[in-house]
Amino acid sequence: MGPAIYLDVNKSQMGLGDAMNGASKWAVAASIAAALGVQAIGQQASAVEAASIRKAPVTKRVIVVSLEDRKLALLEDGQVKKVYTVAVGKPTSPSPSGTFTIARRVKNPTYSHNGKTVLPGPGNPVGTRWMGLSVRGYGIHGTNEPKSIGKAASHGCIRMSQKDLEEMYDLVTVGDTVELVGERNGETAQLFNRDQKPVVSGELEPVVTASATPTPTATATTETATEGLAVTGNW
Repeated sequence: MGPAIYLDVNKSQMGLGDAMNGASKWAVAASIAAALGVQAIGQQASAVEAASIRKAPVTKRVIVVSLEDRKLALLEDGQVKKVYTVAVGKPTSPSPSGTFTIARRVKNPTYSHNGKTVLPGPGNPVGTRWMGLSVRGYGIHGTNEPKSIGKAASHGCIRMSQKDLEEMYDLVTVGDTVELVGERNGETAQLFNRDQKPVVSGELEPVVTASATPTPTATATTETATEGLAVTGNW
């Protein structure tokens, strides 16, 4: 009887051990499946995020300034978003013509020119905002002479009224294209709703423009880093 009981107990223990081994295997399998499930979900989320980044639209902004019309148009993806009246360079200090970019943006700039420094405030000749172009010394900015807007009155820069300037400043960024057009053409006529044909060579006296070569575009900086910095230009 004793040996029989021993054998029975042994068999029971073996059965229990097999059951426990089976349960452990199931537990391990379940853990692996759960881990794989989490990994798959993570991969799917990463794929969705990557797809969203790839599909994010990039807005192409172009600022077109007609020096003859004394108008500025802001285009986004080929559509006119805003049109402003501006002041451009006078004949003795003309604005440059050509294609440039916005190289720097400064809020409430300190203006420096020929050894003279003007702190931010009502008397600052470049106003409350400065958008420096990729041509040294020229930019789009405000003015302390609001009556000059709409005229060929600046020292070469593009002047805007304070309200228009601050509005446009928030709509553009470093790297945006700026086209300064010397002679009126089909594009500017269409942009500024003029019923005039493109200027034919020799038909009208061409607008005076300055010769300027674009300089390398500056690296974008944060708004806090550009608050109140000194700028140098022709205003």
